[in-house]
Amino acid sequence: MAASRKQRKRDGGRSGGAVDKRLLRYARATRTFMALSVGLGALTALLVLAQAWFLAQVVAGAFIEHKDLQQLRLPMALLLAAVAGRALTVWTTERAAHRASAQAKSELRTALVERIAQSGPAVLDEDKTGGLAVLATSGVDALDAYFARYLPQVFLAVIVPVTVIAVIAGLDWISALIIALTLPLIPVFMALVGASTQARTDRQIKTLQALAGHFLDVVIGLPTLKVFGRAKSQAATIREITDRYRRTTMDTLRIAFLSSLILELLATISVALVAVAVGLRLLGGHLEFRTALFVLVLAPEAYLPLRLLGTNYHASAEGMKAAEQVFDVLERPLPRRGTVLAVPDPSKVAIGVHELGVTYPGRREPALRPISFSIEPGAVLAIAGPSGCGKSTLLGVLLGLVAPSQGGITIGGIDLAEFDPDAWRSRLAWVPQRPHLFAATIDENVRLGRPDASPEDVARAIHAARLDDVVDALPDGRFTRIGERGAGLSTGQRQRVALARAYLRDAPLLLLDEPTANLDGQTEADVLEAVADLVVNRTVVMVAHRPALLTIADRVVHLQPEVVPS
Repeated sequence: MAASRKQRKRDGGRSGGAVDKRLLRYARATRTFMALSVGLGALTALLVLAQAWFLAQVVAGAFIEHKDLQQLRLPMALLLAAVAGRALTVWTTERAAHRASAQAKSELRTALVERIAQSGPAVLDEDKTGGLAVLATSGVDALDAYFARYLPQVFLAVIVPVTVIAVIAGLDWISALIIALTLPLIPVFMALVGASTQARTDRQIKTLQALAGHFLDVVIGLPTLKVFGRAKSQAATIREITDRYRRTTMDTLRIAFLSSLILELLATISVALVAVAVGLRLLGGHLEFRTALFVLVLAPEAYLPLRLLGTNYHASAEGMKAAEQVFDVLERPLPRRGTVLAVPDPSKVAIGVHELGVTYPGRREPALRPISFSIEPGAVLAIAGPSGCGKSTLLGVLLGLVAPSQGGITIGGIDLAEFDPDAWRSRLAWVPQRPHLFAATIDENVRLGRPDASPEDVARAIHAARLDDVVDALPDGRFTRIGERGAGLSTGQRQRVALARAYLRDAPLLLLDEPTANLDGQTEADVLEAVADLVVNRTVVMVAHRPALLTIADRVVHLQPEVVPS
């Protein structure tokens, strides 16, 4: 996997170290902006020449030829027009850059979210959720500097110096030679400094993603940490990671400032060499004043785009590193998807589990040891066993979210992998151990099971889940808004909302992952009563820890954990 990813980077990576070809592929707005940047870069080069030429005409006319303002009116007007045109070009470039950046960021975010949705939990296992959130938000936002400053400067750094050297060479080949020899020094030093900057930028982004992932885990588990008195120790860990991120950021900024100083020094010395050579030949009478002034005004313009390119590289490095991580996610191979749309009714055909085993990538110990059993149509099967034996992994395979390492599952004799995942999931309902409720009304959360359900069907599902007493006690009944993850409801109440959602879905196959876990006795009795009504006329596979849940099962399959040699 790592080798193939490196190969993809070599094949589809940066072109000349400036523009990543994958950005053109995944963000089509970049193509239009690059074409516009080339045109605006050529126009800028012409305006630079015009500005320097008319400035030389005005100064030479006023101080050498002693012309009055009336005679200099035309060159002064043309000089002002060149200055105004150059300012307008810069404004147009920045405006187009911000528009292209907004569109490119939108395209990348859309592609990233779609890819994560298509990949399923596999991509979330490889990348922390918090890290992906940072990547899709502030990481992609950092592309603003790349589009607004760095990318236009890339084209200016090619077009303007070449144009300036060509024009100066026709008037003063010695100055053109000095510029041509000293100009490459700036890219050389840019490359040397850029290598160090890239390494520090990598560390900065990884530290930020680690901070985001850890902070998300702490927020999710904060109630548990508080109960066991571990909240303060986690605050210290977050403080340590934050301090590490601060130091990395300051190191990167320090290098950025030092590199800018180096580039300014190189450009200043190079222009000074041109000025000395021009001044000596002007004093010796070998160079006309108008030409000398034109060369002196134009020489700094040859170095300016490269200086700005080096300065803007640091601002764009974070964005491009984030974009590379986005490309890595986008180019990971998708899990194989079946194509069969006609899925048999799981409540009328047998489900077979044949030597099914799962070992997650990067782990030696299997998450689920090979096991075989069958689920008869309309039966209630309970999966029991100690923690870590693979009960939830087995449900993950049935959901189509986990790929088996060996063996498989058949539905009516057809391998589960042959079915289209969306078509298969339309046949099942799932109640996880910790169901996710959104910041919405209870009605909207229940309707996730079937958005087009009638109000009567929703009320019936709430009644079947034994949720009536909870709804009646709320100020607006089932239209009362709750917080994210069900804030405002107890654990048992959240579980019953999830059961109501499954009841409303009315799917022939029901998967339950320990629906009575972490509940008190009375709440467990209420949930068991709701589950007993829910399993009627359905094929049910449920993970069970508590003995009370096993009483409604027709059959119990016991899983064994991996035996570790002593």
